Amino acid sequence: MKKSLSLLLMLALVVSFALLPVRSNAEEEVVWDGTEAEFHIGVVTGTVSQSEDDLRGAEELIKRYGDSNEGGMITHITYPDSFMAEQETTISQIVGLADDPMMKAILVNQSVPGTAAAFAEVREFRDDILLLAGEPHDDPNVIDPVADFVVGADNINRGYLIPLAAQKLGATKFVHVSFPRHMSYQMLSLRRSIMKVACDDLGIEFYSETAPDPTSDIGTPGAQQFILEQMPAWVEKYGVDTCFFATNDAQTEPMLKRIAELGAIFVEADLPSPLMGYPGAFGVELKDVAGDWPAILARVEEAVVEAGGSGRMGTWAYSYGFSLTAALGEFAKGVIEGDIVRDEDGNFDPADMFACFEVYTPGAEWKGALLVDMTQDEPTEVTNHLLVYQDDYIFGLGYLKMTEEEVPEKYRYITGDEVVIED
Repeated sequence: MKKSLSLLLMLALVVSFALLPVRSNAEEEVVWDGTEAEFHIGVVTGTVSQSEDDLRGAEELIKRYGDSNEGGMITHITYPDSFMAEQETTISQIVGLADDPMMKAILVNQSVPGTAAAFAEVREFRDDILLLAGEPHDDPNVIDPVADFVVGADNINRGYLIPLAAQKLGATKFVHVSFPRHMSYQMLSLRRSIMKVACDDLGIEFYSETAPDPTSDIGTPGAQQFILEQMPAWVEKYGVDTCFFATNDAQTEPMLKRIAELGAIFVEADLPSPLMGYPGAFGVELKDVAGDWPAILARVEEAVVEAGGSGRMGTWAYSYGFSLTAALGEFAKGVIEGDIVRDEDGNFDPADMFACFEVYTPGAEWKGALLVDMTQDEPTEVTNHLLVYQDDYIFGLGYLKMTEEEVPEKYRYITGDEVVIED
């Protein structure tokens, strides 16, 4: 019996590895040739400690198109780790990029508080600069009017698809873990409401739990320790066939560790990535495969399966943060060079944005839709705000083909006001 189980596990690993996207030699060798750039693109991300994947996307752009300090195209800066308390610093950093006469585009990922104010200020003296906002923290009615194009995680469709994926993995219950600050964000709160409706429709029991905010006095270590200590009680309370979802990146690592130990279910992180929590939770060494996403995914998968998470734990095959930074940079380059153009109404084609994602994520499927503004008298598509998501990759199983699922139209028109959630 043990030999048979071992053979089955090895077969599952072989099959799942075979499903990984292939990275071609041509893609590995795309590097800047030293040609003097005719324009600059400003790229603003968090630091390694705050949002490493976003920063790695900037490094990929520099690898391909060169650092502006050396004659290349990309000017990369980072906003403060304590961005909530240092918004003026963030604003001045972004606005400072516009002092460069060669600057033709500025992209920010994640677009933390202060980004909208900075964009508005740039507009006052440089209306020739393309302004792109990735994963905005501000509400849509704040960031959309001052940005040329906004791209964020599709928390509308994901609100339905994550519970659906959880059901496919055997979940009968769903637990949403967050804290008041995150629930004050319009899109995060709306996603929770959609998850509640989706769970009701799918016959899954929905529950909401509160965890400490890592930006509070308890700090990130305290917030992570809370999850480590609380997860056994939650799994005992709700059962192993429960899917857990956390809105905070820092709390993902301890959650993953306990889920593997206790046998529960995890579909994807708030901002999914093979690097989001998994390496730390399972002690995966990745220095020798840095930047090679298929290799990273394969190594993480091996560790997760060995820890007992096969068929119960997943992610996106390519980091969302990395992909978004890199794709926005590619999009900016395309616009400046004239390969990407607006239509007669002044709108960009979302297909051009998806094509930019594909440059950096070969083999992965992306999907999404324009944001629908529910604050108007009639639901209205916001033509410069695109929501995106990638197919789920389940360790030990492969792609779940969630991009082939049709999301019922009703979920686009949920406002959240009509949904009652008891914590």
